[in-house]
Amino acid sequence: MTIRMTLTGLLFALSLPALGGGVDLKSPGGDSTFISDVPAVEEGMLSADFWLSRLDGDAIRLSEQQIRQFNAANLTRDQYLHHLSNFPTQLPGKRVLELLDAVSRPASSPRYHVDGRVVSEADYAAWQAAVQRDKLPEQVPVRWGMVVQRASMRSYPTRTRIYKQPDDSDLDRLQETGVFPGQQLALLHESADGKWWFAVNYHYAAWLPKAAVAVGEREEIERWQEGDNRLVIAGSQVQTNYNPVDPRTSEVVLDMGVSLPLMTAAEVGHNVNGQNPYASYVVRLPVRDAQGRLEFAPALIARSRDVHVGPLEYRPSLVIKQAFKFLGERYGWGHDYNGRDCTGFVGEVYKSFGILMPRNSGQQGRSDFAPTRRLDDASREQKLQALEELQVGDLIYIPGHVMMFIGHVDGEPYVIHDVTGLSYFDSEGDFYSGTLSGVSVTPLTPLWLGRNSDFVDSIYAIKTII
Repeated sequence: MTIRMTLTGLLFALSLPALGGGVDLKSPGGDSTFISDVPAVEEGMLSADFWLSRLDGDAIRLSEQQIRQFNAANLTRDQYLHHLSNFPTQLPGKRVLELLDAVSRPASSPRYHVDGRVVSEADYAAWQAAVQRDKLPEQVPVRWGMVVQRASMRSYPTRTRIYKQPDDSDLDRLQETGVFPGQQLALLHESADGKWWFAVNYHYAAWLPKAAVAVGEREEIERWQEGDNRLVIAGSQVQTNYNPVDPRTSEVVLDMGVSLPLMTAAEVGHNVNGQNPYASYVVRLPVRDAQGRLEFAPALIARSRDVHVGPLEYRPSLVIKQAFKFLGERYGWGHDYNGRDCTGFVGEVYKSFGILMPRNSGQQGRSDFAPTRRLDDASREQKLQALEELQVGDLIYIPGHVMMFIGHVDGEPYVIHDVTGLSYFDSEGDFYSGTLSGVSVTPLTPLWLGRNSDFVDSIYAIKTII
Protein backbone atom coordinates (compact mmCIF):
# COMPACT_ATOMS: atom_id res chain seq x y z
CA MET A 1 0.00 0.00 0.00
CA THR A 2 1.22 3.49 -0.77
CA ILE A 3 0.89 5.57 2.38
CA ARG A 4 0.13 9.27 1.94
CA MET A 5 0.00 11.36 5.09
CA THR A 6 0.65 14.89 6.21
CA LEU A 7 3.65 15.33 8.47
CA THR A 8 1.35 16.44 11.28
CA GLY A 9 -0.93 13.49 10.64
CA LEU A 10 2.05 11.13 10.72
CA LEU A 11 3.23 12.56 14.03
CA PHE A 12 -0.24 12.03 15.51
CA ALA A 13 -0.38 8.48 14.19
CA LEU A 14 3.06 7.65 15.57
CA SER A 15 2.02 8.92 18.99
CA LEU A 16 -1.03 6.63 19.11
CA PRO A 17 -1.39 2.85 19.35
CA ALA A 18 -2.77 0.90 16.43
CA LEU A 19 -6.40 1.91 16.34
CA GLY A 20 -7.99 -1.49 15.90
CA GLY A 21 -8.84 -1.37 19.61
CA GLY A 22 -9.19 2.38 19.86
CA VAL A 23 -7.20 5.02 21.71
CA ASP A 24 -7.02 4.19 25.41
CA LEU A 25 -7.11 7.34 27.55
CA LYS A 26 -8.06 7.69 31.19
CA SER A 27 -10.99 9.92 32.06
CA PRO A 28 -10.37 12.92 34.37
CA GLY A 29 -11.88 11.04 37.31
CA GLY A 30 -9.65 8.03 36.75
CA ASP A 31 -12.52 5.61 37.41
CA SER A 32 -13.23 4.67 33.81
CA THR A 33 -11.44 4.30 30.53
CA PHE A 34 -12.12 6.59 27.60
CA ILE A 35 -11.90 4.54 24.41
CA SER A 36 -12.26 6.12 21.00
CA ASP A 37 -11.24 5.52 17.40
CA VAL A 38 -10.99 9.29 16.82
CA PRO A 39 -7.28 10.16 16.62
CA ALA A 40 -5.69 12.66 19.00
CA VAL A 41 -8.83 13.39 21.02
CA GLU A 42 -8.75 13.12 24.80
CA GLU A 43 -11.92 13.02 26.87
CA GLY A 44 -11.30 16.51 28.26
CA MET A 45 -11.50 17.93 24.75
CA LEU A 46 -15.19 17.00 24.66
CA SER A 47 -15.91 19.79 27.14
CA ALA A 48 -16.38 23.41 26.10
CA ASP A 49 -14.35 24.40 29.19
CA PHE A 50 -11.22 22.84 27.70
CA TRP A 51 -11.39 25.18 24.71
CA LEU A 52 -12.58 28.17 26.71
CA SER A 53 -9.47 27.91 28.88
CA ARG A 54 -7.32 28.26 25.74
CA LEU A 55 -8.98 31.43 24.46
CA ASP A 56 -6.75 34.43 23.89
CA GLY A 57 -9.18 37.34 24.17
CA ASP A 58 -12.95 37.41 24.16
CA ALA A 59 -14.02 40.75 22.73
CA ILE A 60 -17.41 41.29 21.12
CA ARG A 61 -16.91 40.91 17.38
CA LEU A 62 -20.08 42.53 16.07
CA SER A 63 -22.72 44.55 17.90
CA GLU A 64 -26.42 43.85 17.50
CA GLN A 65 -26.72 46.81 15.13
CA GLN A 66 -23.73 45.65 13.10
CA ILE A 67 -25.28 42.20 12.77
CA ARG A 68 -28.48 43.76 11.44
CA GLN A 69 -26.43 45.66 8.87
CA PHE A 70 -24.46 42.50 8.03
CA ASN A 71 -27.69 40.58 7.37
CA ALA A 72 -29.31 43.39 5.40
CA ALA A 73 -26.30 43.69 3.11
CA ASN A 74 -26.13 39.95 2.49
CA LEU A 75 -29.86 39.56 1.92
CA THR A 76 -29.63 42.26 -0.73
CA ARG A 77 -26.54 41.11 -2.62
CA ASP A 78 -26.02 37.39 -2.01
CA GLN A 79 -27.36 35.18 -4.80
CA TYR A 80 -28.14 32.37 -2.34
CA LEU A 81 -30.26 34.47 0.02
CA HIS A 82 -33.79 35.81 -0.47
CA HIS A 83 -34.68 39.27 0.82
CA LEU A 84 -38.36 38.58 1.47
CA SER A 85 -38.98 42.17 2.54
CA ASN A 86 -38.15 43.19 -1.02
CA PHE A 87 -40.19 40.45 -2.69
CA PRO A 88 -42.65 41.73 -5.31
CA THR A 89 -46.38 41.09 -5.08
CA GLN A 90 -46.09 38.70 -8.02
CA LEU A 91 -43.35 36.80 -9.80
CA PRO A 92 -43.08 35.78 -13.46
CA GLY A 93 -44.13 32.18 -13.96
CA LYS A 94 -40.77 31.55 -15.64
CA ARG A 95 -38.95 32.60 -12.47
CA VAL A 96 -41.07 30.28 -10.30
CA LEU A 97 -40.41 27.49 -12.79
CA GLU A 98 -36.66 28.07 -12.41
CA LEU A 99 -36.99 27.73 -8.64
CA LEU A 100 -39.06 24.56 -9.04
CA ASP A 101 -36.65 23.02 -11.51
CA ALA A 102 -33.73 23.65 -9.16
CA VAL A 103 -35.10 21.05 -6.70
CA SER A 104 -37.89 19.06 -8.40
CA ARG A 105 -35.84 17.09 -10.89
CA PRO A 106 -34.91 13.41 -11.36
CA ALA A 107 -31.51 12.33 -10.14
CA SER A 108 -28.79 11.71 -12.71
CA SER A 109 -27.91 8.34 -11.13
CA PRO A 110 -30.02 5.49 -9.72
CA ARG A 111 -31.96 5.97 -6.51
CA TYR A 112 -33.51 3.32 -4.26
CA HIS A 113 -36.63 2.98 -2.13
CA VAL A 114 -36.58 1.86 1.50
CA ASP A 115 -37.22 -1.73 0.42
CA GLY A 116 -34.33 -1.68 -2.08
CA ARG A 117 -36.38 -1.20 -5.25
CA VAL A 118 -34.93 1.11 -7.85
CA VAL A 119 -36.80 4.40 -8.19
CA SER A 120 -38.52 4.07 -11.56
CA GLU A 121 -39.49 6.44 -14.32
CA ALA A 122 -43.09 5.92 -13.18
CA ASP A 123 -42.15 7.12 -9.68
CA TYR A 124 -40.59 10.28 -11.06
CA ALA A 125 -43.54 10.80 -13.40
CA ALA A 126 -45.94 10.69 -10.44
CA TRP A 127 -43.87 13.21 -8.50
CA GLN A 128 -43.53 15.45 -11.54
CA ALA A 129 -47.32 15.34 -12.01
CA ALA A 130 -47.75 16.40 -8.39
CA VAL A 131 -45.64 19.49 -9.13
CA GLN A 132 -48.17 20.48 -11.84
CA ARG A 133 -45.90 22.88 -13.69
CA ASP A 134 -48.58 23.36 -16.33
CA LYS A 135 -50.75 25.15 -13.76
CA LEU A 136 -48.31 28.01 -13.31
CA PRO A 137 -49.74 31.27 -14.70
CA GLU A 138 -47.62 33.82 -16.54
CA GLN A 139 -47.63 35.94 -13.40
CA VAL A 140 -47.71 34.16 -10.03
CA PRO A 141 -49.31 36.10 -7.17
CA VAL A 142 -47.21 35.82 -4.01
CA ARG A 143 -49.06 34.68 -0.90
CA TRP A 144 -47.52 34.84 2.53
CA GLY A 145 -47.22 32.40 5.37
CA MET A 146 -45.41 31.61 8.56
CA VAL A 147 -44.05 28.29 9.80
CA VAL A 148 -45.89 27.07 12.90
CA GLN A 149 -44.03 23.81 13.55
CA ARG A 150 -40.65 22.28 12.71
CA ALA A 151 -40.95 20.64 9.31
CA SER A 152 -38.97 19.45 6.31
CA MET A 153 -38.63 21.15 2.96
CA ARG A 154 -38.58 18.49 0.24
CA SER A 155 -37.49 18.12 -3.40
CA TYR A 156 -40.98 16.99 -4.36
CA PRO A 157 -44.34 17.18 -2.58
CA THR A 158 -43.99 13.69 -1.09
CA ARG A 159 -42.82 12.09 2.13
CA THR A 160 -41.33 9.13 0.24
CA ARG A 161 -37.70 8.51 1.20
CA ILE A 162 -35.17 7.52 -1.46
CA TYR A 163 -31.47 6.75 -1.22
CA LYS A 164 -28.33 6.83 -3.35
CA GLN A 165 -27.45 3.30 -2.24
CA PRO A 166 -29.81 0.65 -0.82
CA ASP A 167 -27.82 0.53 2.44
CA ASP A 168 -27.42 4.33 2.74
CA SER A 169 -30.67 4.91 4.59
CA ASP A 170 -29.40 7.86 6.64
CA LEU A 171 -29.36 10.21 3.63
CA ASP A 172 -32.83 10.73 2.17
CA ARG A 173 -32.13 12.30 -1.21
CA LEU A 174 -35.51 14.06 -1.34
CA GLN A 175 -34.78 15.88 1.93
CA GLU A 176 -33.66 19.48 1.35
CA THR A 177 -33.70 21.39 4.65
CA GLY A 178 -35.72 22.19 7.74
CA VAL A 179 -37.96 25.11 8.65
CA PHE A 180 -38.78 26.38 12.13
CA PRO A 181 -41.60 28.22 13.89
CA GLY A 182 -41.66 31.91 13.06
CA GLN A 183 -39.93 31.72 9.68
CA GLN A 184 -41.57 33.85 7.00
CA LEU A 185 -42.48 32.14 3.71
CA ALA A 186 -43.36 33.40 0.27
CA LEU A 187 -45.94 30.88 -0.99
CA LEU A 188 -45.65 30.48 -4.76
CA HIS A 189 -47.36 27.25 -5.81
CA GLU A 190 -49.23 24.23 -4.49
CA SER A 191 -49.18 20.52 -5.21
CA ALA A 192 -51.83 18.72 -7.26
CA ASP A 193 -53.36 17.20 -4.12
CA GLY A 194 -53.48 20.60 -2.40
CA LYS A 195 -51.48 19.39 0.62
CA TRP A 196 -48.10 21.02 -0.07
CA TRP A 197 -46.79 24.53 -0.63
CA PHE A 198 -43.85 25.36 -2.83
CA ALA A 199 -42.34 28.15 -0.77
CA VAL A 200 -39.31 30.40 -0.39
CA ASN A 201 -37.74 31.27 2.94
CA TYR A 202 -34.70 33.48 3.50
CA HIS A 203 -32.27 30.90 2.14
CA TYR A 204 -34.15 28.12 0.35
CA ALA A 205 -36.97 27.22 -2.01
CA ALA A 206 -38.66 23.80 -1.85
CA TRP A 207 -41.87 21.95 -0.89
CA LEU A 208 -43.27 21.69 2.63
CA PRO A 209 -46.57 20.35 4.04
CA LYS A 210 -49.37 22.88 4.40
CA ALA A 211 -50.05 21.56 7.90
CA ALA A 212 -46.81 23.24 9.02
CA VAL A 213 -47.78 26.66 7.60
CA ALA A 214 -50.31 29.32 8.52
CA VAL A 215 -51.33 31.71 5.74
CA GLY A 216 -51.40 35.37 6.72
CA GLU A 217 -51.02 38.94 5.60
CA ARG A 218 -47.57 40.17 4.75
CA GLU A 219 -47.90 43.22 6.99
CA GLU A 220 -48.86 41.24 10.12
CA ILE A 221 -46.01 38.79 9.56
CA GLU A 222 -43.45 41.57 9.18
CA ARG A 223 -44.76 43.37 12.27
CA TRP A 224 -44.36 40.15 14.27
CA GLN A 225 -40.80 39.74 12.99
CA GLU A 226 -39.79 43.32 13.68
CA GLY A 227 -40.75 43.35 17.36
CA ASP A 228 -37.68 44.26 19.43
CA ASN A 229 -38.35 42.56 22.78
CA ARG A 230 -37.73 38.91 21.88
CA LEU A 231 -36.82 35.59 23.42
CA VAL A 232 -34.04 33.67 21.62
CA ILE A 233 -33.69 29.92 21.91
CA ALA A 234 -30.12 29.39 23.13
CA GLY A 235 -30.26 25.62 23.69
CA SER A 236 -30.04 23.01 20.95
CA GLN A 237 -33.79 22.52 21.32
CA VAL A 238 -36.38 23.84 23.75
CA GLN A 239 -40.10 23.06 24.03
CA THR A 240 -42.95 25.28 25.08
CA ASN A 241 -44.73 24.21 28.26
CA TYR A 242 -47.37 21.50 28.05
CA ASN A 243 -50.77 23.06 27.43
CA PRO A 244 -53.89 20.92 27.94
CA VAL A 245 -56.17 23.74 26.74
CA ASP A 246 -54.69 24.63 23.34
CA PRO A 247 -52.59 21.83 21.75
CA ARG A 248 -51.33 24.26 19.10
CA THR A 249 -49.01 25.82 21.68
CA SER A 250 -48.24 22.66 23.66
CA GLU A 251 -44.68 21.25 23.66
CA VAL A 252 -43.81 22.99 20.40
CA VAL A 253 -40.21 22.18 19.40
CA LEU A 254 -38.03 25.29 19.01
CA ASP A 255 -34.47 24.93 17.70
CA MET A 256 -31.47 27.10 18.49
CA GLY A 257 -31.78 30.56 16.99
CA VAL A 258 -35.58 30.70 16.87
CA SER A 259 -36.68 34.15 18.04
CA LEU A 260 -40.16 34.94 19.39
CA PRO A 261 -41.73 38.22 20.62
CA LEU A 262 -42.25 38.44 24.37
CA MET A 263 -45.56 39.30 25.97
CA THR A 264 -46.16 40.81 29.41
CA ALA A 265 -48.47 39.95 32.29
CA ALA A 266 -50.33 43.16 31.48
CA GLU A 267 -51.22 41.61 28.11
CA VAL A 268 -52.03 38.05 29.23
CA GLY A 269 -52.99 38.32 32.89
CA HIS A 270 -51.94 35.88 35.60
CA ASN A 271 -53.47 32.74 34.14
CA VAL A 272 -52.40 31.40 30.75
CA ASN A 273 -54.25 28.20 29.90
CA GLY A 274 -54.40 27.19 33.54
CA GLN A 275 -50.84 28.13 34.52
CA ASN A 276 -49.52 31.23 36.25
CA PRO A 277 -46.96 32.67 33.84
CA TYR A 278 -44.74 34.39 36.40
CA ALA A 279 -42.12 31.56 36.40
CA SER A 280 -42.10 31.34 32.62
CA TYR A 281 -41.57 33.59 29.66
CA VAL A 282 -44.70 34.36 27.66
CA VAL A 283 -44.12 34.40 23.91
CA ARG A 284 -46.41 35.30 21.04
CA LEU A 285 -46.41 32.05 19.08
CA PRO A 286 -47.66 31.71 15.48
CA VAL A 287 -50.41 29.08 15.13
CA ARG A 288 -52.95 27.92 12.54
CA ASP A 289 -56.69 28.33 12.94
CA ALA A 290 -59.14 25.69 11.67
CA GLN A 291 -58.97 27.17 8.14
CA GLY A 292 -55.16 27.30 8.09
CA ARG A 293 -55.03 31.05 8.69
CA LEU A 294 -52.36 32.69 10.82
CA GLU A 295 -53.10 33.56 14.42
CA PHE A 296 -50.85 34.40 17.34
CA ALA A 297 -51.40 32.81 20.73
CA PRO A 298 -49.60 33.19 24.06
CA ALA A 299 -47.34 30.26 24.90
CA LEU A 300 -45.19 29.65 27.97
CA ILE A 301 -41.52 28.69 28.05
CA ALA A 302 -40.21 27.91 31.52
CA ARG A 303 -37.49 30.24 32.77
CA SER A 304 -35.42 27.14 33.57
CA ARG A 305 -35.04 26.43 29.85
CA ASP A 306 -31.94 27.46 27.87
CA VAL A 307 -33.23 30.74 26.47
CA HIS A 308 -32.03 34.33 26.36
CA VAL A 309 -33.81 37.67 26.20
CA GLY A 310 -32.45 39.21 23.01
CA PRO A 311 -29.69 37.79 20.81
CA LEU A 312 -26.55 36.50 22.48
CA GLU A 313 -23.44 38.64 22.44
CA TYR A 314 -21.31 37.60 19.50
CA ARG A 315 -18.00 36.77 21.13
CA PRO A 316 -15.63 33.75 20.81
CA SER A 317 -16.48 32.20 24.19
CA LEU A 318 -20.16 32.07 23.36
CA VAL A 319 -19.51 30.66 19.89
CA ILE A 320 -17.76 27.74 21.59
CA LYS A 321 -20.48 27.32 24.21
CA GLN A 322 -23.25 27.37 21.59
CA ALA A 323 -21.46 24.87 19.36
CA PHE A 324 -20.89 22.42 22.22
CA LYS A 325 -24.60 22.36 23.03
CA PHE A 326 -24.96 20.16 19.94
CA LEU A 327 -22.05 17.83 20.77
CA GLY A 328 -23.10 14.21 20.21
CA GLU A 329 -26.35 15.02 18.43
CA ARG A 330 -27.05 12.53 15.64
CA TYR A 331 -26.32 13.74 12.12
CA GLY A 332 -29.48 14.59 10.18
CA TRP A 333 -29.12 15.23 6.45
CA GLY A 334 -31.13 18.33 5.57
CA HIS A 335 -32.35 18.62 9.19
CA ASP A 336 -33.65 15.05 9.08
CA TYR A 337 -33.86 12.90 12.25
CA ASN A 338 -34.97 15.96 14.23
CA GLY A 339 -31.36 17.10 13.97
CA ARG A 340 -29.21 18.89 11.43
CA ASP A 341 -26.29 18.44 9.04
CA CYS A 342 -22.94 20.27 8.81
CA THR A 343 -24.38 23.55 7.52
CA GLY A 344 -27.49 23.27 9.65
CA PHE A 345 -25.20 22.99 12.66
CA VAL A 346 -23.07 26.05 11.91
CA GLY A 347 -26.15 27.94 10.71
CA GLU A 348 -28.04 27.40 13.96
CA VAL A 349 -25.02 28.32 16.09
CA TYR A 350 -24.61 31.62 14.27
CA LYS A 351 -28.36 32.23 14.15
CA SER A 352 -28.36 32.35 17.96
CA PHE A 353 -26.37 35.58 17.56
CA GLY A 354 -28.79 36.81 14.90
CA ILE A 355 -26.40 36.04 12.00
CA LEU A 356 -27.94 34.59 8.81
CA MET A 357 -26.09 32.69 6.10
CA PRO A 358 -26.77 30.60 2.97
CA ARG A 359 -28.08 27.07 3.52
CA ASN A 360 -25.69 24.62 1.83
CA SER A 361 -21.95 24.27 2.32
CA GLY A 362 -21.14 24.92 -1.34
CA GLN A 363 -23.35 28.03 -1.32
CA GLN A 364 -21.69 29.26 1.85
CA GLY A 365 -18.18 28.47 0.69
CA ARG A 366 -18.54 30.02 -2.77
CA SER A 367 -20.48 33.11 -1.75
CA ASP A 368 -19.13 36.33 -0.27
CA PHE A 369 -21.52 36.58 2.66
CA ALA A 370 -18.51 36.99 5.00
CA PRO A 371 -14.81 37.86 4.66
CA THR A 372 -13.27 34.91 2.84
CA ARG A 373 -9.79 33.54 2.28
CA ARG A 374 -9.91 31.78 -1.10
CA LEU A 375 -7.65 28.73 -1.24
CA ASP A 376 -8.68 26.91 -4.45
CA ASP A 377 -5.33 27.54 -6.06
CA ALA A 378 -3.23 27.72 -2.89
CA SER A 379 -0.34 25.35 -2.27
CA ARG A 380 -0.40 22.91 0.60
CA GLU A 381 2.06 25.10 2.47
CA GLN A 382 -0.22 28.10 2.05
CA LYS A 383 -3.18 26.11 3.35
CA LEU A 384 -1.22 24.94 6.38
CA GLN A 385 -0.20 28.55 7.03
CA ALA A 386 -3.87 29.60 6.83
CA LEU A 387 -4.71 26.94 9.41
CA GLU A 388 -2.13 28.41 11.78
CA GLU A 389 -3.87 31.81 11.54
CA LEU A 390 -7.41 30.63 12.28
CA GLN A 391 -9.66 32.43 14.77
CA VAL A 392 -12.19 30.65 16.98
CA GLY A 393 -15.46 30.29 15.05
CA ASP A 394 -13.85 30.42 11.60
CA LEU A 395 -15.58 28.18 9.06
CA ILE A 396 -13.42 25.86 6.96
CA TYR A 397 -14.81 24.53 3.67
CA ILE A 398 -13.97 21.36 1.79
CA PRO A 399 -16.19 19.89 -0.97
CA GLY A 400 -19.56 19.03 0.55
CA HIS A 401 -18.62 19.93 4.12
CA VAL A 402 -17.99 22.77 6.57
CA MET A 403 -16.17 22.70 9.92
CA MET A 404 -15.89 25.22 12.77
CA PHE A 405 -12.46 25.95 14.24
CA ILE A 406 -12.29 25.85 18.06
CA GLY A 407 -8.57 26.03 18.86
CA HIS A 408 -5.04 24.69 18.47
CA VAL A 409 -3.38 22.03 20.59
CA ASP A 410 0.37 21.68 20.08
CA GLY A 411 -0.03 23.38 16.69
CA GLU A 412 -2.81 21.05 15.51
CA PRO A 413 -6.08 22.79 14.49
CA TYR A 414 -9.17 21.22 16.07
CA VAL A 415 -12.69 21.58 14.75
CA ILE A 416 -16.24 20.82 15.80
CA HIS A 417 -18.47 19.68 12.98
CA ASP A 418 -21.55 17.62 12.17
CA VAL A 419 -20.04 14.82 10.13
CA THR A 420 -20.89 11.33 8.90
CA GLY A 421 -17.60 9.53 8.26
CA LEU A 422 -14.15 9.18 9.80
CA SER A 423 -11.10 8.22 7.70
CA TYR A 424 -7.36 8.31 8.35
CA PHE A 425 -4.21 6.22 8.14
CA ASP A 426 -3.44 4.54 11.47
CA SER A 427 -0.06 4.04 13.11
CA GLU A 428 0.48 0.84 11.13
CA GLY A 429 -0.07 2.67 7.85
CA ASP A 430 -3.44 1.03 7.27
CA PHE A 431 -6.39 3.05 6.04
CA TYR A 432 -9.10 3.22 8.70
CA SER A 433 -12.68 4.09 7.77
CA GLY A 434 -15.29 4.44 10.48
CA THR A 435 -18.37 6.45 11.28
CA LEU A 436 -19.14 9.52 13.36
CA SER A 437 -22.68 10.46 12.25
CA GLY A 438 -22.96 13.29 14.72
CA VAL A 439 -21.56 16.54 16.04
CA SER A 440 -17.95 15.70 16.82
CA VAL A 441 -14.65 17.22 17.94
CA THR A 442 -11.72 16.11 15.79
CA PRO A 443 -8.27 17.23 14.74
CA LEU A 444 -8.19 18.44 11.14
CA THR A 445 -4.93 17.44 9.52
CA PRO A 446 -5.04 13.64 10.14
CA LEU A 447 -8.44 13.28 8.44
CA TRP A 448 -8.95 12.09 4.87
CA LEU A 449 -11.90 12.25 2.48
CA GLY A 450 -10.72 8.98 0.95
CA ARG A 451 -7.51 7.12 0.28
CA ASN A 452 -6.34 9.71 -2.24
CA SER A 453 -7.42 13.04 -0.74
CA ASP A 454 -6.97 14.49 2.74
CA PHE A 455 -8.81 17.36 4.37
CA VAL A 456 -5.96 19.86 4.10
CA ASP A 457 -5.53 19.51 0.35
CA SER A 458 -9.33 19.74 -0.07
CA ILE A 459 -9.76 23.10 1.70
CA TYR A 460 -10.97 25.75 -0.75
CA ALA A 461 -12.18 28.55 1.55
CA ILE A 462 -12.01 29.83 5.11
CA LYS A 463 -14.54 32.39 6.35
CA THR A 464 -14.34 34.71 9.34
CA ILE A 465 -17.72 36.03 10.51
CA ILE A 466 -16.66 39.53 11.49
